[in-house]
Amino acid sequence: MTEPNQNYVGGEWVSSETGETFEVHNPAAPDQTVASYQQSGAADAAEAVEAAADAQDEWAATPGPERGRILRQAGTTLAERKDELTAMLVEEEGKARPEAAGEVQRAIDIFHYFAGKASDLGGTVKGSSGRDTTLYTRDEPVGVAALITPWNYPIAIPAWKLAPALAAGNSVVIKPASAAPGVVLAVTEALDEAGLPDGVLNVVTGPGSSVGNEFITNEGTDAVSFTGSGQVGQMVYDQATDAGKRVQTEMGGKNPTLVTDSADPAEAAEIVASGGFGTTGQSCTACSRAIVHEDVYDEFVAELVDAAEAIDIGPGSDHEMGPQVSADELESTLEYIDIARDEGATVAAGGEKPTGDAVETGHFVEPTVLTDVDNDDTIACEEVFGPVVAVIEVSDFDEGLHVANDVEYGLSASVVTDDHTEANRFIDEAEAGVVKVNEKTTGLELHVPFGGFKRSSSETWREQGDAGLEFYTIEKTVYDNY
Repeated sequence: MTEPNQNYVGGEWVSSETGETFEVHNPAAPDQTVASYQQSGAADAAEAVEAAADAQDEWAATPGPERGRILRQAGTTLAERKDELTAMLVEEEGKARPEAAGEVQRAIDIFHYFAGKASDLGGTVKGSSGRDTTLYTRDEPVGVAALITPWNYPIAIPAWKLAPALAAGNSVVIKPASAAPGVVLAVTEALDEAGLPDGVLNVVTGPGSSVGNEFITNEGTDAVSFTGSGQVGQMVYDQATDAGKRVQTEMGGKNPTLVTDSADPAEAAEIVASGGFGTTGQSCTACSRAIVHEDVYDEFVAELVDAAEAIDIGPGSDHEMGPQVSADELESTLEYIDIARDEGATVAAGGEKPTGDAVETGHFVEPTVLTDVDNDDTIACEEVFGPVVAVIEVSDFDEGLHVANDVEYGLSASVVTDDHTEANRFIDEAEAGVVKVNEKTTGLELHVPFGGFKRSSSETWREQGDAGLEFYTIEKTVYDNY
């Protein structure tokens, strides 16, 4: 076992003041320790905030093109290390290799995208009512941004928070998820090698109850961006707003795909299977509800069951679907399946831990299809975060649209239809921040806004693209009469 990974504070790699560390284990083989990290506390987090605050003015004064050069070089370094980072994701988070490679590439693309955007930041000139007045706006950084990121996309989500924050001239403190922090440290190494000034980025590993809380409440942080569970996200929002900070939270989803009577059942099942079982269902945009017209219900279910049973389960290094990230996540998924059974659902496929040497010890679960599900069943209302799709039968489009919206979440939603009128109605009436037609609920473009409605989001600011930059900047209006 190598030495524990260190925190990165003030441009130096340092150990936690607590003197404690924690281990990360391979979810496909839990007896295998992948790496160890600092079990940091509030004092470590406070030190990181102080370093970020000290570096803020210099970084804000750095010209945008120079900030962009550093981001671009960091992205190039990540590209050179893509195979290594892909393997790290497979080992720490459990992703199948193609999914891990795609996520690493997404992070590379994000850094290159915001590298270009850094040169465009500045403001706009407006027409003035005074002949001698030049009227314009300036985009200025918010200050110190605190980022709290989840384990399910441990490089992509940190990248889409970190890159726009840095591009806009903010200094940053970040707490990566303890289940898979290694890739964030690799991103930090890339930025350090690219010449990021000391203190502009500070990374502290450890529990949210100490590190995260200190980031949120410390007087030195100006903005908080959080992605994670709804329960924790609401606490983060309350703490941050009580402290007068700008805050953005993206949380869970209970995402529907509505399959209309005009849809091809085989095509619809392929779309739902990809959206529901990809990334082992561990995505906030995963399809967890298939809402299916009665005329195509039986054929759709048969096709979806075939798709679920055809998935090759095992370690992500050489199988199609990897494990869940932890024993707790696996236990939660199996518990939801048991609750669904107790409430009258039928397990049409999966529903158990798989058997065989390759999956005997890991946190594996079979892709699961549940039928005979009512709209008010627990499995139709609460986020599972595993490869479980509940199929709900409806009699017409209006009922299907009602069922799709009849949850507390509103992140992503899709419709499968050959009727353009129905597609347009779904776009207009679906209560979700991301709406798709004839496409799976997962998968996002990096240059357009991302965020949810209702309990899926604070609904304050969006992430990604220009919307991501807006969160990390604040406008100043200038009347220049010189």
